[in-house]
Amino acid sequence: MSQPVQPPNQPQQPFGGQPVDGNPYAGQPGQPAPAAPTGNPYGQQTPGAPTGNPYGQQAPGAPTGNPFAGQQPGQGAPFGGGAPFAPAPPARNNVLLGVLVALGAAVVAGILYGVIAGSIEREVGYAAVGVGFLVGFASSKIGGSNPAVIGAAAVFSIGAVYLGQLVGISMVLADLAQIPFSEVIGDHFGTVTEAWSQEADFMTYLFLALGAIAAVGGAKKAG
Repeated sequence: MSQPVQPPNQPQQPFGGQPVDGNPYAGQPGQPAPAAPTGNPYGQQTPGAPTGNPYGQQAPGAPTGNPFAGQQPGQGAPFGGGAPFAPAPPARNNVLLGVLVALGAAVVAGILYGVIAGSIEREVGYAAVGVGFLVGFASSKIGGSNPAVIGAAAVFSIGAVYLGQLVGISMVLADLAQIPFSEVIGDHFGTVTEAWSQEADFMTYLFLALGAIAAVGGAKKAG
């Protein structure tokens, strides 16, 4: 006997099972049903599968596009260098500049000392000490603790106190003679120095020594 011929293009049974209640994805009894599409192309992806996000769930050490990512706090730059070094402080060992500063400070301080002495018509020991300290401090601040700078400051301090004494005497003579101070300095400077020699005593030389000692102390203070 001949077997009945199957009609052409007979619908195939999906996944080897019969449709259940019109659900083409229902599996056969005892078999897990395949997952239906949800519209989310990334749903239920296995761990590690590509997700379309190049930065999602990267393994430690994977390149991220940031060359500095992953560095521990305190690590240096990527080229092996640490933090940039702080600039070194300027050197204070210019002997010539220190000597010039001592000379300039001595002239200024000596004039101020003379104005004070001439105004009160007497010398003040504290003023002489201040002159020497200022000269020594300023010179050593620029030229450092070089012995040449300290020695120059001491010598210039003696000259500053001497200059102040001459300025003070000139102010007194100008006041007594009723002539301008500039005339006394310019036209009668020999008279001023002679008056200094006649009036010089122990205290006069002591003030000169105090200026030099104070200059050394000021230089050490600055150094």
